[in-house]
Amino acid sequence: MNERIQKLLAIAGIASRREIERWIAEGRVTVNGVTAQLGDRAGRHDDIRVDGRKMAVEEAGRSRRVLAYNKPIGEVCTRNDPDGRPTVFDHLPKTKGERWINVGRLDINTSGLLLFTTDGDLANKLMHPSTGVDREYAVRVRGDVDDEMLERLKEGVLLEDGVARFTDVKFFDGDGQNKWYHVVVMEGRNREVRRLWESQGITVSRLKRVRYGCIFMPANVPVGTWVELGQREVNDLADLVGINHKRTKRMVGREKEQFDRQAKRQKIRQQVGSKPKSPKVPE
Repeated sequence: MNERIQKLLAIAGIASRREIERWIAEGRVTVNGVTAQLGDRAGRHDDIRVDGRKMAVEEAGRSRRVLAYNKPIGEVCTRNDPDGRPTVFDHLPKTKGERWINVGRLDINTSGLLLFTTDGDLANKLMHPSTGVDREYAVRVRGDVDDEMLERLKEGVLLEDGVARFTDVKFFDGDGQNKWYHVVVMEGRNREVRRLWESQGITVSRLKRVRYGCIFMPANVPVGTWVELGQREVNDLADLVGINHKRTKRMVGREKEQFDRQAKRQKIRQQVGSKPKSPKVPE
């Protein structure tokens, strides 16, 4: 089945659809020797080239991979940051004929679960408000919180971009001015959790995502490291948003050797991240 060229190349991990559309508009893409136009379609066995270089698209979209990454505070959700800050892509495993797509974003001061997938359709479905995939956060707040305030936050608060609400709020731990709550939202608006609390005069001092849909942050994944999800978990995500199952990728040859090396380095980082900190020696 033929697809629009920008979709086929994006599925193959060449670049984003928007970037590929720009290449087509600039006349840099050919299909079977003919300069492509926006709206043209192609198949996996066509000769597709960018700047004369043949693109490998035969296996595009036939498999699906998903990572669960434990994002630390201080990383930004972009591939290349103009300010040189560390990004969430810095420590991800390399791919061949694919590209990692982050499922939603976490701001620089928010930590926790961030999913990545090589399947653009899965990513779009998981992020789109119409699918109603919930996200759960652990949040530490500072201020006086009462039952009436929690009811307002669940009923809905008018923010600058419309009405927002928590579908669930539960007290978790703490006393005095600093308390931990677990909250659930159904959308991924910018800084939505923080803005909801701030609308009530409450300050958020810590924010961590602990669940995205049916996937919880694995307890054995230290901050700054990742784990690749298995076939069952990947299928659960597909079922959650109503799309067909795809096999998780089976790597062979040099690609498998490279992944094994990265996984070994990852294991070392996990072991270092999980070691208990030595107690400070008083001066």
